[in-house]
Amino acid sequence: MRARQFFLLLIGIILVFAIFVRQDYVSPHRNDGEINVVLPRGIGSSKSIDLLAENNVIAHPFFFKIIAYSTGKSRKIKAGEYLFPSDISPKDVLQMLVSGKGVKHKITVFEGLNVREVLEILRAEPKLDGDIPENIAEGSLLPETYYFARGDARASVIARMQEQMQKTIAELWENRAENLPFATPQQALTLASIVEKETGVAEERARVAAVFINRLRIGMKLQSDPTTAYGIEQNTGKKLDRLLTLDDLKTQNPYNTYKITALPPTPICNVGEASLTAVLHPLQTEELYFVATGKGGHNFAKTITEHQKNVEEYRKIIGKK
Repeated sequence: MRARQFFLLLIGIILVFAIFVRQDYVSPHRNDGEINVVLPRGIGSSKSIDLLAENNVIAHPFFFKIIAYSTGKSRKIKAGEYLFPSDISPKDVLQMLVSGKGVKHKITVFEGLNVREVLEILRAEPKLDGDIPENIAEGSLLPETYYFARGDARASVIARMQEQMQKTIAELWENRAENLPFATPQQALTLASIVEKETGVAEERARVAAVFINRLRIGMKLQSDPTTAYGIEQNTGKKLDRLLTLDDLKTQNPYNTYKITALPPTPICNVGEASLTAVLHPLQTEELYFVATGKGGHNFAKTITEHQKNVEEYRKIIGKK
């Protein structure tokens, strides 16, 4: 009789305990606001749960562990950075940990930056981890906004940038205009990088591209200042912080398009989709020249005579400033 009473009492205690645990599991644990917690890689599920309790995300870590282990979800808890809202229940906390839907950070790479400048941005981001791979090809990174989790490897972000560039240029190349004066996607990328550096006016890109394409068709030098500047930067290893001189334009190097009659050997920066599109679908014009207006944008010309007039006008405007 006593054994039966003890057994019933034990069953009762277990049921009350189960009800209490269940109620605690689905009831929101009140806190003063959102709580940010970083669960390091390799910490393990038990220590992760203890860390949540220390940060007041859950009130009863013992009960939380019972449910996590009994349901097999403890093995699925993912490391990362999590932002837990106020009044979140332990059930929803566990669901977040299993789904791995943690905090996402973003890093933006703007069009026109060269590889060295992009890598400086990645090195300066403290939420990323790991070293930078060597020998990243110029022009191989697609400028865009990329999302990442705290602790992600810098190398993985670079790989995504390269993958996106390869995908973008492959798709655009398939639908390119006919009779373009270059034979490979890499050459198109090189010309697009020149267009990217020559104009920041979106409406001008296809027109600037047309000028360079017209020059390539007749074997005329591109005479692009940005390529020449890039060649100097490659030799010095640092950004050129001055205007080009006549001596610069006379210097023989593979990026000085005042000396070579062709595209330079590589891109000079990382380009956006718009500049690639402009090069692969240029305007149909006979223009061979352009010069800054001094007011934003450029004046275009078909002949050297027209161009010289535009240059004189530009010098007048600059002289008044």
